[in-house]
This record gives sequence, C-alpha cells and structure tokens, in this order.
Amino acid sequence: MKKAIHILLMLSAVFVLLTVSAFEMKAAGTQGSVIAFVGVNVVPMDRERVLKDQTVIIRDGKIAEIGAAKKVKVPKDAVRVDGKGKYLIPGLVDMHTHLLSDGNEYDKAIAPDELRVMVANGVTTVRFMIGTPELLGLRSRSAKGEITAPTIYVASPHLTGREQGNNFVVKTEEEARDAVRKSKAAGYDFIKVTTFIDAPVYEAAIDEAAKQGIRVVGHADREYVTAPRAWKARQQIEHLDGYMEQILSDDAPMKGSVSDLYMSDPKNWESIDFIDEAKIQLVAKRSVEANPFSNPTQHFFKNSFGLPRSEESIRAQPDLRFYPVKVQEQWLNWYKRASVITRVPAERKAKWIDARNKLIKAIHDAGGKLMAGSDTPEFLWLYGFAMHHELKALRDAGIGNYAALAAGTRNPHEFLGTLGKAGTIEKGKRADLVLLNANPLADITATYDRAGVMLKGKWYPQAELNDWLDEIAPKIAGSYIDHKPQ
Repeated sequence: MKKAIHILLMLSAVFVLLTVSAFEMKAAGTQGSVIAFVGVNVVPMDRERVLKDQTVIIRDGKIAEIGAAKKVKVPKDAVRVDGKGKYLIPGLVDMHTHLLSDGNEYDKAIAPDELRVMVANGVTTVRFMIGTPELLGLRSRSAKGEITAPTIYVASPHLTGREQGNNFVVKTEEEARDAVRKSKAAGYDFIKVTTFIDAPVYEAAIDEAAKQGIRVVGHADREYVTAPRAWKARQQIEHLDGYMEQILSDDAPMKGSVSDLYMSDPKNWESIDFIDEAKIQLVAKRSVEANPFSNPTQHFFKNSFGLPRSEESIRAQPDLRFYPVKVQEQWLNWYKRASVITRVPAERKAKWIDARNKLIKAIHDAGGKLMAGSDTPEFLWLYGFAMHHELKALRDAGIGNYAALAAGTRNPHEFLGTLGKAGTIEKGKRADLVLLNANPLADITATYDRAGVMLKGKWYPQAELNDWLDEIAPKIAGSYIDHKPQ
C-alpha cells in the first residue's frame, strides 16, 4: 500500500511539473531553435506579390530558408506551424506612439505589459515620440531579451518654446544646442521638436543635430516652425502639420491652422472653405523633395476630430477595457462638450478629411514613403489595436492595400536604416512576422484577423496572445493613479 501511495505521489509530482512546464512554455511562446511555417502564402513586401504555398524555416531568430513547400525539407526537430490558407507578412511598425505610463497617471511598472499589448496586435517595432529615461531602459531590456517587447526606438524629450511637460524649453540658440547635445549623450535616437520655437532657435537645433549626427523629427506649426521652414531643414514631419496652410488660396482672408494645438479653436476651421486643390500636388512635391518620409497619423486625426464618434461606438471598442472607468467617462464627456466636436460643421470636417486624404495620395504618387503611426493612447485609442485602424485609413486615402502595408512594414525600416535586417520577408532577416487568416493585398483589414505573431524568432499563437490581453487589461486599468486633491 505504501509503495502504491509512493508511486501515486511521484506521478502527481511529475504531472504538476509537466503542467507548470507547459504553462511556462505557453507564457514564453514557442522557443524551439527551428520553426517552420508550412504551406503558407508569403507576402514578402520586397514588391507587390504573393508567393503561394511556401515553407519558411526560422532558425535562431532569423529567416533561414524560403521556398516552395514541395521542395523545402522541414528539419525533423522543427516546430511546425500550419500555414495552409494563411498569409505571412513582416511584423508591423508603429512609428508614432506613447505609453499610458509615460506620465504620472499610471504606475510605471505596467510598461512591460503595455509593450506586450503591442506584440499581441502584431507590432514588432515601435518608435516612441517623447522620450524618457524609462523608455531608454525599456529599449535596453527589449534588446537584451529581458522582456517580451517590440524593438524600440526613442525620440528625445521634445524641444519647445514653452513649458509643456517632459520637454526642453529652448528660448535661445545655446539652449537649443545644449538640448540636442544632452539628448544625443543620453542615447536618444532622434531629436523631437514641437511648437513655439523661434526661427533662429530652430535653426540652431537643426545645425547642432547635424553636427551630432542625429536626425530631427516632429511637428510644424503656423507661426514658428512652418512647414516650408521644416522642409528646408529636411525635418521628418509628423501629422501633416502645417500642410493645410500651404494649400489655402492666396486670397484666403485668414490662415487658421487645423493642425495640432490650433485644432481646438472652431474659428480656425473656417480656413477649410478656402482650400485650393490645385496646390496639393505642388505641396506634396516640395514635401517629398525635402524628405521623402511622412507620418500622417491619419486615423487618429480623422476619427478623433473629423468623423462623428458616438458613445455607443466607443463603448463597443475592444480596447476600451484597458482604460479605467473614470478615464473612459472623462473622454466620453470631452466628446460631448468639446468645441471642435460640437461647433465645427460636418461639411467643414468632411472637406478637411478629403484634403488630408488628397495630400496623402499626392505624397505617395510623388514618390514619398508614407509611414504608419497610431499616436496612441490618447482619445481612447490604444496602442497595438489602433495600428490596424491606421493602415485602413491610409488605404482609404487612395494609396491601395500594398502601399498601406508598406507604410506599416518596409518603409519605416527604410527610414530607420534597418531594411537590411527587417521589414521584408527575406533570407537572413530578423524573424519578426505576423500570420494572417486572409490576404492583406486584397484587403488591408486582413491585419485585424491574425493567427499569430512571431517576435524575434519566438512564435505566439493568437489564442495565447488573446490570453495575454485578457490578463493585461485589468492590470493596466488597475494601475491608474487617481490624483485626488489633498
């Protein structure tokens, strides 16, 4: 009897160990040194094409072999992923985002989970557009494999002429140069500029950045760093900032801006009535000649300010559960009372969306390289989830499915200087991949329906990623710090 009990105890222990081991493997993804996507349709993104019925071998985190399924021999020790009827694309790149934990309203310890939300949505590379020391730390931890996270790039704290939080206030040329030098020394990947910077101060920042070998990215506005000034400096411009003023008729009675900080004033929207569409092609040409890369963040602007957004539609969003109820209600109340929402006529908003769409299409047609950016997590749009909205918004601007997908894959890597390592599905490149259930070249919304994600050679089936999201949502919402007055 004792012997039988001993055997039962041993079997129970083995069962527990196997269960724990299986759970740990699941949490960490499939980590075999060799993984094979078998019989999959490959969308390589080297050009517009689909390679049908392929086998893709992943070894040690890189793409080792791609070929017809009938010809490629799958190693005996490979973990097989059935790709029949599915489509393999490069991992997605979000070129403009932030974290909830960047500020002081959420516990900063939640940041690694925020990054996992991105991965669960197929985002394998990300550029944070207002830097912090914490983001630099996350970049390092991701590179070392200490956390499950996209490959990270971080722009500097933004240079601005007025105090706006997490910034360098630069009112003199020397302050601008000092901010650039400090940002470079700290290890930031780009210098970000925003608003209220006087022309000589901006020129000093541009000059110092060139000396330091670091590129300048960010905003333009109507009074200080205008779009033409930014074009002259070859700055990479976000949001199409300042472009709308450039397509107004010469006899427009006012030059009100509908970009960035100025959008909240309904008076500025009157300028939309004076758009001269004949100028769109010229503006696009000047933009591409100055810097071919553009990041319109079209979904964020179009769907936050241009199109009606009902409470019902917001409450139906799958990403709403990541926000605490108090924050949800704050934003819902904002949508009900904000003047830009309530006082700008729908006809003007429609003209504004149409003009932005035509600018995006013209930049593409002029040879520009569009990049996808979500500009999340404000306005109840969450990182990861909103990336797919952005791809759709770019497609809907008229550039087509392939160009929209390029904006979220190869174009950002070309801008980052990493196209030789990632951004397309080719032998020797990093195995950042997304497996879709339908063809994105037929309809870009196929990126919403994923079968799984491969991050740096580790495979995560979508069922596992959905479990992540279920686990993470209450953690992020629960990390909110309610700063009540004492």
